[in-house]
Amino acid sequence: MQFLEEVHFQKHMQKRLSRYRKIIDSNIKFGLAALILVVPLYPKFPFLNIPGTQVAIRLEDLLIFIVLALWLFCSVEKIPKFMNNKIIIAFVLFWSISLVSTFSGVFITQTVSAHISFLHWMRRVEYMFGFIIALDVIKKRGDLAFYLKLLTIDLFIIFLFGLGQKYLNWPVITTQNAEYAKGVALRYIPGSHLISTFAGHYDLATYIVLMAPIFIVLSFGTRNVVDSVKIIKNSLVAKGIFLFISTISLWTLVNSASRISIASYLGSVTLALIFIKKYRYIPVVIVASILFISSSSNLIDRYMRIIEVTVQKVVGERGNIVELDLVYAAEDAPARRETKIPTPTPVPVFEDRSTSIRINVEWPRALRALKKNLILGTGYSSITLATDNDYLRMLGEIGILGTLSFSLVLAKIVYYLFAELLRHGSKPSLERYFVLAVLAAVPGVMLNMVFIDILEASKFAIMFWIILGLAISSANLLSNEKD
Repeated sequence: MQFLEEVHFQKHMQKRLSRYRKIIDSNIKFGLAALILVVPLYPKFPFLNIPGTQVAIRLEDLLIFIVLALWLFCSVEKIPKFMNNKIIIAFVLFWSISLVSTFSGVFITQTVSAHISFLHWMRRVEYMFGFIIALDVIKKRGDLAFYLKLLTIDLFIIFLFGLGQKYLNWPVITTQNAEYAKGVALRYIPGSHLISTFAGHYDLATYIVLMAPIFIVLSFGTRNVVDSVKIIKNSLVAKGIFLFISTISLWTLVNSASRISIASYLGSVTLALIFIKKYRYIPVVIVASILFISSSSNLIDRYMRIIEVTVQKVVGERGNIVELDLVYAAEDAPARRETKIPTPTPVPVFEDRSTSIRINVEWPRALRALKKNLILGTGYSSITLATDNDYLRMLGEIGILGTLSFSLVLAKIVYYLFAELLRHGSKPSLERYFVLAVLAAVPGVMLNMVFIDILEASKFAIMFWIILGLAISSANLLSNEKD
């Protein structure tokens, strides 16, 4: 009798758990929505400092943990299916190799502190979990539109906050050094970089590079694509809204004054228009963007500094070529005279400070770390706080093997997206346009990675993996409808 009661109780609990899982699964999109709103918009105030480190737990970390826990609870039965996914396998491979690299740095090269390096590894895994959560949220037409509306809100508030910082003396919260990372409120200084709600101007600029192609394709997309977002009934007005968001995003990008991000932006939006076959709009967008960019004296000065340094170096190298006077034999040797040699005037050094630091300090440091262990690197956190080149940072910290495994993750994602688009055909749809826009944004982000440690910036990194997850989820929807 007791046995039957236990069986009955277990069945009752299984039914209840199953019901709870279905409820959470049907509402997990709101957890992802919270991440999409909170991560870019909530300033980086520390919530809890970890003793003995400069690492702080922030609100976004707690939110990711809660959403991930809920996702795991309702996705237990899906885990075997996920583990058969080649992209997920690539992620697990990268996490495993980078963890081995962490142990190697602790025990073999002895270049890192165990707890610090492990925290760095956990942080990167945490960022990538945004991809896993977003991977299965686009289940029907209209789901993607929900997230695009949230991204529209994000960009508008980021613009407003940046506007407030520049003209209304709103607080600036940055993590550019240990003291500022405590949540100290600063003020915008005229001529400096705008950071809005982000921790630094590079993070903000690269986020705009990621978002810009999405809103450019919506600004110039077909009527049925624009109507699918359901932001407003009139499609012409909806296009106007997306064009407005694109314009204020460009203003934000220009005021961040990130030179490489401007080039990435122009390349990505051009590629996006090529992908959706709106070729005639390319000159319009490029010319309008350049005119907008030229209105920023700060950005123009920074570009002129590069040109000036380059010209001065070329002139300086040519100036080192000395023409020798012709020498003739004299009939009578003149008397020897002692002459004082004047102290030479120091040759002025022309250099761009940020470029010089990268080339002379940060990049060589990463290469020296790589030489210590070509295969596994010297472990996370071994190359101080900045390298300003994500590729060299990866090579130095997790070696050739870790860098190749990370490259495999990106390659698998890009290949899958292109393959699904080719299977689906060329009929315009919101999901197709979104996937194309994301594919156009990826090269821009990868170009920024040459000069920025952008995947170590939490706000950008979390959103980057979420956007890639949404793209895969959208491609899956296209594939299911095709089948």
